[in-house]
This record gives sequence, C-alpha cells and structure tokens, in this order.
Amino acid sequence: MGAGKRGVLTAAVTVVCAVTVLAVPGTAFAAPTPPPGPGTTASVTVVTSDVELEAVRKKLDTLYRAAAKATDEYNAAEEKARRQTAQVVRLAKKIVEGREKLDDLKDRAGAAAAAQYRGGGLPPEARLVLSDDPQEFLDGAGRVRQGQHATKGLLGEMTRTQRDLEEYAEDAREQMRELEAGRKVKAAAQKRIERQIEAAEKLEAELEQEEKERLARLERQAAARAQATWLSSGVLDELTSKATAQGRKAVAYATAQIGKPYQWGAEGPNTFDCSGLTSQAWLAAGKTIPRTSQMQWQHLKRVDVKDMRPGDLIIYWADASHVGMYVGDGVMVHAPRPGRTVTLAGAGSMPILGVVRPDPAAG
Repeated sequence: MGAGKRGVLTAAVTVVCAVTVLAVPGTAFAAPTPPPGPGTTASVTVVTSDVELEAVRKKLDTLYRAAAKATDEYNAAEEKARRQTAQVVRLAKKIVEGREKLDDLKDRAGAAAAAQYRGGGLPPEARLVLSDDPQEFLDGAGRVRQGQHATKGLLGEMTRTQRDLEEYAEDAREQMRELEAGRKVKAAAQKRIERQIEAAEKLEAELEQEEKERLARLERQAAARAQATWLSSGVLDELTSKATAQGRKAVAYATAQIGKPYQWGAEGPNTFDCSGLTSQAWLAAGKTIPRTSQMQWQHLKRVDVKDMRPGDLIIYWADASHVGMYVGDGVMVHAPRPGRTVTLAGAGSMPILGVVRPDPAAG
C-alpha cells in the first residue's frame, strides 16, 4: 500500500470513529494524534494484521447497525405518512360530502321560507285559526305539527352537519401537522443513514483487495463462531414445529430473492432492506404484517426460540434493528446490509432478541 493511500485510510478510520461516537451514545474512542510539527517525520499505521482488521470490522459493524436503526426510523415514518395521507384523503372526501349536504339543507330551508312568504307572510298557525272550515282546521292542525317537526329536524340536521364539518376540518389540520412532523423525522433519519453508510463505504474503499478478502473472512468467522455458540446450546434439539401453508409460501418468496441487493427503505421487487424482505414475503403469502423490524417485534405474537418454525421472524439486537426469516435447520434468510445481497445465514449468527410469528392462528 502506498504512503498516500495509507494516509487516506488512516484519515478514513478517524472519520469513522468520529461518526460512531455521534451515533452510539456512551461509545468513545481515543482522540486523533496531533499532526507532527515542522521538520518531523509522520508515522503511518498500516492495516496489516488480523487484529487491526478485526477493529475495522467492528467499526463497520457499528456503522451499519446505526444505519439499520435509522432505516427502521425512516421506514416507520414512511409507513405513518402513508396512513396519514390516506386519512387526509378520507377526511377531504367527508368535507366535500358534508358541504354538499349542507348546501342541500340550506336550499330546502330556503324553499320553506319562500313558501311561507308566498302564503302572505302569516305563520301556518295563524292561517289555520282564520279558517272557517272545521274539517280544514282539523286537517291543517296535523299538517302544522308535521311541518313544525320537519322544520325542527331540518334545523337540527343543519347544525349537526355544520358541527361534523368543523370536526373533519380540525382532524384534517391535525393530520397535516403530524404529516409535516413525520417528514422532518424521515428526512433526519435519511441523513443519518447516508452519513453512516458513506463513512463505512469510505473505510472499506480504502482497503487493498487482499485486506478486503481477509476482512470478509473475518466476518464469516465471527458469524460462524456465533452460530456455533448458538447451536451448542442445544436449541435445535427441541425444534419440531413444521411450517404452515402460509409459512411455506413466505419462505418460498423470501428465498426466491436470494442474490438481490440490499437497499435501505426498499420493499422489492429488485432490492430489499431486512424488514422490506420479511413484510413482502408474508404479503405474498396473504398476510399483511408491520413494515419495520421494531414494529414486527412490538405487534406480532412472540414465541419461544425452541418453538419456532419456518416462516417465523427472528428479531436481532437489543434495539430490534434487524430481522430475518427462519427457513429451518438452524438457517435464516435475510437482507444483511448495504453492499450485500439477500442470503442465507446461520440463525444464531447475530444476537437474537426474540422470535415472532405472523400466523399464530394457523396452529
């Protein structure tokens, strides 16, 4: 590696550390060494040993996990915005219908007033009293009572319609305020995602090809160690549940996406993020589930790891920032992170928070 490239890599690592400190509270790194004074020779640390590459791997893991958490926030804001937009559209439709109804009621009220004017301006009760025909008096009395009830009902309906319109308008204004706040949350999450990914990609880009290969090997070894530890607990010894019909369809969809690139915020059909893959897989199986891994963890039925079956979702990390789908034999399918593709991996290759089941009613 040339001296210039080594310097760039050292600077990239420093930038990554700074970004990591901002992204993960409580995490700290040593301050960068001050630049050498005039006339001195700068010393450059060259990434050569597996120990140093392991440090790079952990930094990358931290950055990508922070990006994953921000992606979940972005997806949640996007999903909420969809619901709020649909609600605003429904409210707007109700407001239009309410105004049309109110206009009709006003027309009817106007027609009643005009009829009274044409009758000489006298109220119906007065005209009735002045009648000389007893039968007309009796018949008219019933009509007067009906007219009074109709007028009272018309006024009451106008009042209710006006009140409904005011409530619809206020609800619409509130939804628009929340929609605007959601846009700000989504924009902030997008900036965090892009910042984390940019720092990680910069660090990876400055590695020599041989170092990249060794880094990939270290990643595989770390995953294999975690999987071996998980398997050694005997968890598979008790797994006997078989997939449901919907579960098989979900697994078939998810595994058919193997090889497609990860892209944050994506739900297919050509790219996916982790929860985009699992939510679309279950949608293909005929079941709508929450969009994000955190919402999947919060709202789907939780089951014990020893009871999981193919199609169940495995939620990873304490913040529920990653999700994969169990396919059986200790293996899950997932969309790992930027720069990777949908793939199979050991179900225990990352820290498991828990397991959730999208189709608990299936038995």
